[in-house]
Amino acid sequence: MASPTVANACSVSEPTTLRQDADIESSTSAASTIDIEHVPVNDDPRQWSPARKTTTLCIVSLATMVSALASNIQNPSNSAIEADLHATSSQISWTLAAFLIIQGNFPLIWSAASEIKGRKPVYLVASALFVVGSVALALSNTIEVMIGMRALQAAGSCAAMAISAATLADIYDTHERGSTMGIFFAAPLLGPALGPILGGSLSQALGWRACFYFLLVCSAVVFLSFLILFKDTYRRERSLTYCSALQRLLASKERVRSPNESTIAGNESSKDQTPVKDAEKQLQSPDVPDNISAVTSTPGLDDVKLSFKDINPFPPYFRILSRKNNVLILIANGLIFGFSYSLSYTCSLTLANRYNYDAFSTGLVLLCLGIGSIAGSVIGGRWSDRVLAKMMEANGGKCYAEMRLESSKLAMLWAPLSVIGYAWACEKQANVAVICVMLVLIGFTSIWMYTCTLAYLVDANPGRSCSAVAANSSFRGSMAFVSIMVAVPLQNALGDGGLYSAWAGILVVTELLVILVLRKGESWRKESEEHEFTC
Repeated sequence: MASPTVANACSVSEPTTLRQDADIESSTSAASTIDIEHVPVNDDPRQWSPARKTTTLCIVSLATMVSALASNIQNPSNSAIEADLHATSSQISWTLAAFLIIQGNFPLIWSAASEIKGRKPVYLVASALFVVGSVALALSNTIEVMIGMRALQAAGSCAAMAISAATLADIYDTHERGSTMGIFFAAPLLGPALGPILGGSLSQALGWRACFYFLLVCSAVVFLSFLILFKDTYRRERSLTYCSALQRLLASKERVRSPNESTIAGNESSKDQTPVKDAEKQLQSPDVPDNISAVTSTPGLDDVKLSFKDINPFPPYFRILSRKNNVLILIANGLIFGFSYSLSYTCSLTLANRYNYDAFSTGLVLLCLGIGSIAGSVIGGRWSDRVLAKMMEANGGKCYAEMRLESSKLAMLWAPLSVIGYAWACEKQANVAVICVMLVLIGFTSIWMYTCTLAYLVDANPGRSCSAVAANSSFRGSMAFVSIMVAVPLQNALGDGGLYSAWAGILVVTELLVILVLRKGESWRKESEEHEFTC
């Protein structure tokens, strides 16, 4: 049975309650009014104090920052690692590629687990893997071990990336998510910005293994933060995984009939084939055996036993991909991140080869990209909430998820232009100050758009926000993997001018995808919801 169709939180004025001890109607009208994000729960995370919410935000932001830091902190040390472990340049590339592909796709496992066991157990297990991977990397003596342990480290670190946005969706309402996502996403942007500087400094002072000892300390702090300070935000009543399993259980109970009713139904099958729904009336009937009461009593979430179908991570992933609006936004986000990784990777090569910069100086220049990205994330998130509030006011206090994308239009004009400016500044070997300005503008505009589209994915998939973010991570990691593998050959063939002029054209296509979802996304979502319910 398909999961119940769920209305977006901002499309309803009064949330409809879904009680554990009440029947769930399987009619379209009932299903369409369920606001799963506002189902009453004990210890509602959205009612927590601002201090508790801020603590949660800080912990998940720290975890994502360390996770992002791990992706590129080794880059300044690659030559030292290659010499010490007698590795080839191809093997060194695989240490980065293995990290990116695992970090992008393993979140599918973590997101499914978090919808069953809760957020906190997943954070703890994943953080423990991160610690183990960092220890093994610091002690590794062969490049093969290093590649394998980078994969393990990625598997542990990516849980924070996968379910942090879902954690924030658990505690913040729709109208607060733009600002919150903007602040939150500044943390994983700060990691890649600081990574080259920290990695270069530690490698020059203490050797390349110091980078991984540093990550070991950071991952241990993250583990202890989740263990001691973090309070789980997950509630089964607000999970579509549990609610669809409960709906199937209720449907199976409705088909159970008492002996007398079965006889009547058999004699009057041509007149009435309606299943018995009034369990209370059955229990009060003197003709119903005592052992029927356990079968016909209305179950709640405590009675739900999840099957492999419920915990399999791929059906939720494919359900996210079954919606056209999701697919287009996922492609757009993947392209933005593929561009970002290609830029940071090739920029470091350009600065080293054409400007003769050392690792530390290269890190300082790349910090400009991080500064612009952080500013774009925070300011873009706040602007997103402001635009959404104005559009809600103009629409009589009602909103739909696509309103969130309206705020991304402000950055769309400037993103391709700043990329073209960077392309030809590098090609003509302009003053490095010009490159720094272009990097700030690129980071600011591209992440402004990404913050809006990420918040949209959460808003457009209520009850499935964790799966949506995991799918986003998969697209992002896969695009980053491809862009890293082809970046240097394309840079050698086309030069920075040709390569990033092409990327500017790809960003224009990305913006057109976002605009298309802004115009058509609401109707696509409604069609998908109707189709899912009838399946």
